[in-house]
Amino acid sequence: MPGSITVAAVQAAPLAMAGLPVFDRGETVAQFAADVMRVREAIAGPALIVYPEIHLFGTEETESLGAAAEPLDGPLIAALGGVAAAADAWLVPGSVLELGEHGEFFNTAPVFAPDGRLVASYRKMFPWRPFEKFTPGNRFVTVDIPDVGRLGLSICYDAWFPELSRHLAWMGAEVIVNLVKTTTPDRHQELVLARANSIVNQVFTVSVNCAGPVGMGRSIIVDPEGAVLQESPDEAPGVLCQHIDFEAVAAVRERGTAGTNRMWDQFGPSDSPISLPLYDGRIDPQRWSPSSHPQ
Repeated sequence: MPGSITVAAVQAAPLAMAGLPVFDRGETVAQFAADVMRVREAIAGPALIVYPEIHLFGTEETESLGAAAEPLDGPLIAALGGVAAAADAWLVPGSVLELGEHGEFFNTAPVFAPDGRLVASYRKMFPWRPFEKFTPGNRFVTVDIPDVGRLGLSICYDAWFPELSRHLAWMGAEVIVNLVKTTTPDRHQELVLARANSIVNQVFTVSVNCAGPVGMGRSIIVDPEGAVLQESPDEAPGVLCQHIDFEAVAAVRERGTAGTNRMWDQFGPSDSPISLPLYDGRIDPQRWSPSSHPQ
């Protein structure tokens, strides 16, 4: 049976100081570790600590970001694993700049277990084009937290593409973690999308944006029926701490949203497939249900 965990969504400005000629890994990780411990000390019991997109880097300039990129077996990931272990917490340190084996440049969200292991990584599937120069990822990623439940990973503009959230829910995610670095006026629309993605997939959404003066803030945590559990009122730094019971997802799906709608029970096995011309595919009623938690 699913369990529960306290999620800390940390609305903070990017850590690395803008204007540095190169990314200072040691100084940045030291600052980050201190902040993670600050957050952890306020939480009793199991914790999932989540930071915004590209949190460790203080620039959006492509050349500078590219110079800071490393493979996932590099020293930055090793150091971040040490931070997770010291905090004894599940940790999503924002997204990092991943250098692919063929020179690709990915915006990647790593997930660390409380023992410091890198247990998953997700490459942003929908970079914000034409502005972002990242190579798109092509794989949906979920993460199992033992005795708690399953997370789905999403980065910023991904939330504008309902296919991504739908697939994560179909893969068994009960909570979708959306890491955000929105510096533009469309954060208002993203708050609507956070609620909509929760409603149509009956999942929790944790959308954590960076704080001012860089970002627009307004981080939000939404329940499986679309109710706002917590929302930052503005761009000021802060932490949304929310105890999340993953079992609530199954409960909502059984009784229906608002006691009415059961979208995952829409199709019967004898229904005809529905063609999806946009994807050159179809909805197959025999594959619709997420109850088997397919990976």
